[in-house]
Amino acid sequence: MADDEHPPQRESKRAGFAARLEEKRQTYQPGLWSRLIATGAIGIYALLFVVLNTTRVKVSFVFASTRVSLIWMILLSLGVGVALGVLLSQLHRRRQRSG
Repeated sequence: MADDEHPPQRESKRAGFAARLEEKRQTYQPGLWSRLIATGAIGIYALLFVVLNTTRVKVSFVFASTRVSLIWMILLSLGVGVALGVLLSQLHRRRQRSG
């Protein structure tokens, strides 16, 4: 009788292990972890980018000049570039529709 009791216990242990393994497989989300790592890396890069570009530079406009931190010049250039890109793409799209 002792031999008859052990196989069901082993089977239940195996079934429990398989269930735990399947549960772990469903809760482990490699996509989530890779996005978190990528977001953290981009955040650290952005922080270093700002910190390392704090030197002051002279900006000459047509009628005046001023001194600002390099990071503000970079961000201003980025903003103007994005705005011009959006406006030009809208202009191009309108010309294609009407022509």
